[in-house]
Amino acid sequence: MSTSPIIDIFCHIFPERYFQEMTKAAPNLENMGKRLKQVTKLFDLDTRFREMDQFGDYREIISLPNPPIEDIADGKLGLTLARTANDAMAELCRKHPERFPTFVAAVSLKDVEGSVAEARRAVKDLGACGIQVYTPNAGRPLDDPLFEPIFTAMAELDLPIWLHPARGATLTDYPTEAKSRYELWWCFGWPYDTSVAMVRMTFCGLFDRYPKLKVITHHLGGMIPYYDGRVGPGLDVLGARTSDEDYSKVLPSLKRPHLDYLREFYGDTAMFGGGTHALRCGLEFFGADHVVFATDTPLGPIGPTIEAVKRLDLPADQMRKLFVGNAERLLNRAFN
Repeated sequence: MSTSPIIDIFCHIFPERYFQEMTKAAPNLENMGKRLKQVTKLFDLDTRFREMDQFGDYREIISLPNPPIEDIADGKLGLTLARTANDAMAELCRKHPERFPTFVAAVSLKDVEGSVAEARRAVKDLGACGIQVYTPNAGRPLDDPLFEPIFTAMAELDLPIWLHPARGATLTDYPTEAKSRYELWWCFGWPYDTSVAMVRMTFCGLFDRYPKLKVITHHLGGMIPYYDGRVGPGLDVLGARTSDEDYSKVLPSLKRPHLDYLREFYGDTAMFGGGTHALRCGLEFFGADHVVFATDTPLGPIGPTIEAVKRLDLPADQMRKLFVGNAERLLNRAFN
């Protein structure tokens, strides 16, 4: 049993009203819908709460799971789905504040202007603590200038962006194959896509334009902490391997070394309940001030993740940062 608060910052839920509208909007998701229905705790609050009770003062910040709204609907329908999800999650938080203190708002970035308005509504009217954005986003990179207004808005709101990978099996492992096999699109593809998004958001100067922008990366920053040599010194010679495009002005355009920006992302502990080796690597890379506790529940396990973090055997002040303190600072609120 925990004697201090644990704030699980990356937890997924399917509000029933949203799930019904989502499957109505995309009938081709029927099979996925049947599969997701088997993850009982995405829908069944009683089952979810019974599990939560095992961990003492444990609370969840909720957000939608895959699939991204952008992969389901365009334009007005996408925004309608986002509003439906946000209204439903806000209602869950009002009904169960001791379980769900706040939620991460959904947006539909096929309409960026509409999503900016929805993000502001969700934060100011509904009490959302930030927004969730997927990478890739309907096939587009997040460093596309099209998405600049959403970063502007979140910097002004001083709240984080939850960065969630969204690669599917249609992105193949080999050109001769029709799809990725053995679910490697998920196992390796998701950390890869997260890493690519982080570096490209850095290279486009996003964090020079918005130095206080806060981005929480799922699965402890993807591959970045483990490949800091390739990402750091390896990319110091950016352009040396490329003859058909000029990269010579990318690094000089940044105000600081590119690895400095990458350390300022936040990484979460949702490593699918594994051992502490990856956690130690990510913690060393990001530092105790930039790692937040998350389990990916109910798609990832709660208990093993808590135990893996405890096995780090950190000083009490650092342990509190991971379990609750960094979440308080990021979200500008106290969890008493």
